Amino acid sequence: MKELILKKAGETFLKYGFKSVTMDDIANDLGISKKTIYKHFKNKVELVDSAISYLHESMHKTVLIVCSKGFNAIQENFEIKKIFSELFKNSDNSPMYQLQKYYPETYAKIMKDEFAMFKNCILQNIEKGIFEGLYRKNLDKELTTKFYFSLMLSVHDTNLYTYNKNTINRLELKALEYHIRAIATLKGLKILEEQLEKNSVK
Repeated sequence: MKELILKKAGETFLKYGFKSVTMDDIANDLGISKKTIYKHFKNKVELVDSAISYLHESMHKTVLIVCSKGFNAIQENFEIKKIFSELFKNSDNSPMYQLQKYYPETYAKIMKDEFAMFKNCILQNIEKGIFEGLYRKNLDKELTTKFYFSLMLSVHDTNLYTYNKNTINRLELKALEYHIRAIATLKGLKILEEQLEKNSVK
């Protein structure tokens, strides 16, 4: 039951926002009493914290599965982007910036975990791309990772952009294109163009 609550709570928070969703909403969606939720989580703050951690772990597992499928480094980046697009496809607002505003401690923790996961994933992707001849050999891997993380994070900044699912999806795609163009070899650029054509956002 606890995992079911976490899954439903995570989906509901992402769709409607962390502030507006109540414990009653989640209980009603699951067809259970609010008391059942309180058996597992003492308050909404704890539920938000646990639900976000659950989503993060699930996403990490999915990313690892993608990385094990044998895509080349550039294809892999586009497949990982699809995971994030799928995760936020029903969001009507900017969930990460709502989290930052209303649950800053949870936000700080998840950003730390997110960067650790992101850093490891991107470093491995860069090393794979260099080995495959798709990325340049003389890259500063650490700096490249930080640049890309900051760029993707800024895409969801409601102070910079009016949040809209289609707009954010385009911005994420442009950020990925920008990242790869900055590090790719001529061979890599050819594959990038192929991926951009396949993944174009109308």
